[in-house]
Formats: sequence, structure tokens, C-alpha cells
Amino acid sequence: MRGQALIDHGRLLDAMGYEVDLLIEAARAVPHDVPVPMSPGWTVGEVVRHVGSVYRVALAWLVEGRRPTEWQRDPAPGQTVESYLRQGFVDLDEVLRWHGPGERAATWWPADPTYGFWCRRMAHESTIHRVDVEDAAGFDLGQIADDIALDGIDEALAVWFGHRLGMLGLSGTRESSVGVCTGGYSWIARAGPTDTVAWRCSDAEASRADAVVSESPVTVYLWLWGRQRLGAVHVDGDDDAVGQLWALMRLATR
Repeated sequence: MRGQALIDHGRLLDAMGYEVDLLIEAARAVPHDVPVPMSPGWTVGEVVRHVGSVYRVALAWLVEGRRPTEWQRDPAPGQTVESYLRQGFVDLDEVLRWHGPGERAATWWPADPTYGFWCRRMAHESTIHRVDVEDAAGFDLGQIADDIALDGIDEALAVWFGHRLGMLGLSGTRESSVGVCTGGYSWIARAGPTDTVAWRCSDAEASRADAVVSESPVTVYLWLWGRQRLGAVHVDGDDDAVGQLWALMRLATR
């Protein structure tokens, strides 16, 4: 068992290590007070600190077996944010590699109470914020493999659209459905006044949605996370349905 991820546990762990290297490289290239346009209101240093803190939150969930209330939220005196990030990654990676993805663990998503949830969540947390810092530093976008992007699309729709919005008490203003099709996979994201839900489906089922979004896996992945403009994807059908999906994803992932 590998949890809910579309790809192998080890592949996600390796990807997370790759992302940490790229994130640190980009962060060291500019002053830490440089603004991050893709995460408005944040600076490069704040993004790096945030990711290091999130690694520690994930580790605390795994060690304590429940939602943590205390963890090291900032670098130690004299410690750089890059060192703080790196140490957080090393400690979390060690624990994740000692456990199979299907082993039970405390998480905040009831559909996946496994170590695999945290491996997947932290891999995509790292990727998205690496993109943020590369953009702020003026770097060309580093590579995101299609299999990572496809798994990230699945996570964004299932966890953030399908679950996180409900946790926040948020839903759509009108009933609509959007098919998302890329890289040989398809999903439906349905929103309305009472709930939001998403699931994997066939191409034929996706084509019957009010609108269908398509583009390369990496573009769709970054689009769902608000790192591509609204018009970056190809839309067939109801533009308002796609706009609602976009707006709800912005609320879910802020």
C-alpha cells in the first residue's frame, strides 16, 4: 500500500530532496527581504523559514501521533534560514524513510492516515515554494517531472479542493463541474453551495462536465496552485465554472 499518491514513496522522497537543494540555491542568490510575487506579502526569507517550520510540524504529527501545538517555528540564534530548512528536511526524511507509505500515522486528512500522506504533502509543499523563490530570485523555472506534476494535481484536487475547503467552511456559489485532463489522467471537480468534491475519472466522464481544463501536467499543476495566470490553461465550455474552481483553489491554498 502506498497511501493515496499516484507514484512511489521513494520517488516522492527523492523529489523532496531535489526541491530542497533548488530552494536553498535560489534563496542564497538574493537578499532575504526580496518580495515573493507568487506569495504576496511574503519575502524570500519568510518562505524558506515557513517550509522549514512545516517540516517540523509534519515530524511532530508523526512523533506525537496527534496535531502538535509546539514546535521550533524559527531558526535557532545564529542559525541561517537555509540551515534551519536543511535540518528540518534531514530529520523528517530520516523518519519517512524508516516507515512504509501505508503504515498508519496521524494526519489531518481522514482519507489517508498514513506516512504516505506526509511524504506526498511535503514533496508538493517543497515544490510549490521552490517555484516561488526561483521566481523571486529571477531564476528560470527548475524542472518539474510530469509524474510529480500529475501526483500534485491529484493532491491539489483531492486534499485541498475536496477536503480543505470543507474544513474552512467554504463552498461554491453555484453548481458547476470542471473536468481536468492532462498526461493521460482525468478528474472531476464539482462545486456548489453545499459542498466541494473531486475524484479521478475517465476521459469520457470528464468530457461531460460543464467545462474541461487541459494543458501540460506542469502547467495544470502550477495553475491549480495559483502559480500560473488564470488564462494559462485551455478551457472548453463554461468559463464561469473554471473561474469558480480557480477562486476556490485560491481560498483553499492560501
